[in-house]
Amino acid sequence: MATFAIGDLQGCHRQFQQLVELIGFNPGRDKLWLVGDIVNRGPDSLPLLRSLMQLGEAVITVLGNHDLHLLRVALEPSRQCPGDTLQPILDAPDKQVLLEWLRRQRLFHVEDEYALVHAGLLPGWTIEQALELAQEVEAVIGGDRFPDFAQNMYGNQPDCWQDGLQGYERWRVIVNAMTRLRVCSPAGKMNFSYKGDPATIPAGFLPWFDAPGRASRDATIVFGHWSALGLHMQRNLIALDTGCLWGGCLTAVRLEDRKLFHLPCA
Repeated sequence: MATFAIGDLQGCHRQFQQLVELIGFNPGRDKLWLVGDIVNRGPDSLPLLRSLMQLGEAVITVLGNHDLHLLRVALEPSRQCPGDTLQPILDAPDKQVLLEWLRRQRLFHVEDEYALVHAGLLPGWTIEQALELAQEVEAVIGGDRFPDFAQNMYGNQPDCWQDGLQGYERWRVIVNAMTRLRVCSPAGKMNFSYKGDPATIPAGFLPWFDAPGRASRDATIVFGHWSALGLHMQRNLIALDTGCLWGGCLTAVRLEDRKLFHLPCA
C-alpha cells in the first residue's frame, strides 16, 4: 500500500486523471491524500467531485477555502465571486449528494507521524489541540448549525487564537487558520492580505511554519494553499501547491519514501 499526497486541484479534473495514472494509483490498495481546494477556478469541478466521491475510502481530503466557499454559495448563490466556476455544480441533478459528501470531509487529518491540512496551523496549537478544534468545527459544518455559521464564516477578525473565544468567532479563527493561513507574527497574529512569495513577507510576519517554538513541529505537516511558495519540503513539512491552475504543475508525493511526481499543466 502507498499513500500519495496531491496538491491543490481546483477543478482540474483532466490533470488529476493524468497524475493518478502517472503515479500508478490503485484504489483497491493505495490511498490519496488531497490538501483541499478541490473545486473552483478550474474548468471541471463537477466531474472532479464526482470522481472523488466514487473513489470512496481510498480518498482522504481536507476542506480548503474554495471548498467551504462552494458550501456557502450553495446556500446563497449571490455570494459567488468573479472568477468562480461553481455554477455547473449548483445546476447538477446530483448537487445535494455532492454537497453532502463535501460537508462530511475533514478540516484536519492525523495519521501516524503525518498531519494533513489545507493552509496551516497557528504556532501555539499542538497536533492534539488542532485535531480537537478541527473536529469541533467539522461537527458544525456537517450538522444543522452550518447555515447559521455560514452566514458568519467570512471575515478576518479575530486574527489570533484565544482560548476564551466562543461561537462564530471561535469557529471562524479555526477555519481561517486551517484554510487561509500563510503568514503570521511569532505570537500567531494572522495576516490574510499577503499572498506573495516568502522573499516579500511584510515586516513582523513570517511563514506560519517558521514561527519560533511552533507546538506542532513534531509531526510532518502536509499542506497546500500557498502557490507562490510552491513545492517546499523539510524534515517535518511538505508543501504541495505548485500552481496547476496557473500553468505550473500538479504535484504528488509518495509519503513512504518522499518520491515526487510532477505533471506539467498548460
